Formats: sequence, C-alpha cells, structure tokens
Amino acid sequence: MEKRVSSGLKTTFLIHAIIAAFFGLAYLLIPEVWGNLVKWPIKETEVYRLLGAAVLGFAVSSWFSYRATTFSEVKIVVQMEIVWTILGTLVLVYGLLFADLPPFAWVNAILLGLFAIAFSIFYSSK
Repeated sequence: MEKRVSSGLKTTFLIHAIIAAFFGLAYLLIPEVWGNLVKWPIKETEVYRLLGAAVLGFAVSSWFSYRATTFSEVKIVVQMEIVWTILGTLVLVYGLLFADLPPFAWVNAILLGLFAIAFSIFYSSK
C-alpha cells in the first residue's frame, strides 16, 4: 500500500502556500511599496518581481501538494523545498552577517529555516 501524505506534512504545505503567496504577491505586484514598508530598499524592481513570480510558483506547488493524497505525488516537491529553504536560509544569514541586509531579512531567514526543518523532518520520516 502506498504511503499517504501525513496530516503534519499537509499542514506544512498549507501554511507554506499561504505565506509564500503573501510574499510572492508582495514582491511581484508592489515591490517598492513592500520594500519601503519593511525598510528594504528596492532598486531593481524586475529582479524582485521575478523573485515574486518564483515564490508564487512555490506557493502553487505547495497548494497542489496540500491537496495530494499519496507521498509519491509530493516527494519531489518536498525535496525541492528542502533545497530551496536551506539555500535561502544560508544566503539570508550570510547577507545579514556580512552584507548589511536590513533586520526584516531575519523574518525571511527564520521562516525559511523553519520550513527547512519541517520539510526535512517529514521527508526523513518516510
């Protein structure tokens, strides 16, 4: 019998979809407004719009994964999320320590780190 998607992983996907949709839409639609709000100056809006589009793609994949029933349907998404969230966390922490990113970057780093932990736990338990 094929393994089902656990309720914890489903919840992680749902929370990730909501948070990623929020950040993705902010970066895609109002990068300068969002940047001013969080004290993170945006100079090249197209780069942030591109990031927003990618993050919205992650949100949609998490939504579809939330609706899936078997682990085989979501396995590659979980693997991709592990890579993305670990690398994203490392890049942001490096930027905070050595590149003078604004304090709000800690929010992004913490969120990505928490998702890295959650997705890794659910992946290793399969």
